[in-house]
Amino acid sequence: MTIPVWVLLAFAGWTLLILITNVGVYRWGRILTRRSEIGDLQAYNLEGHSDWYKRSMRAHANCVENLPVYGAIVLVIVVAGLDAPTLDVLALVFMGARVIHSLIHLSFKQTNIVTSFRFTFFLVQFVCMVWMSIYVALYAT
Repeated sequence: MTIPVWVLLAFAGWTLLILITNVGVYRWGRILTRRSEIGDLQAYNLEGHSDWYKRSMRAHANCVENLPVYGAIVLVIVVAGLDAPTLDVLALVFMGARVIHSLIHLSFKQTNIVTSFRFTFFLVQFVCMVWMSIYVALYAT
């Protein structure tokens, strides 16, 4: 497997880890301690829940929203048979930025400065995906 494919697997794993360790722990903790009914914890109704839980939901949703985009890029890389150091570096930078982006989302109240840092790491991911897409378009045979 190439580095971009490994990163795709890592990204999927990171998405599941956020779901299990944040959203899942919160929900099941509330259900098992009878502070909430299972039907009370709906993704579209976050009123009355902690700020941390709301940020966890957004961090997970953001991973879910971006995973298919990165996955499509990796699919084209695989189909095109590309294996290049440039793609490897971009994939690793992408994953590092993804993890930092999520951790900022999960760990800090979202002030203007925190949101600016989080956006910076999102922008790094965006640039990596665009660069990878352009690279594939130029070098695929």
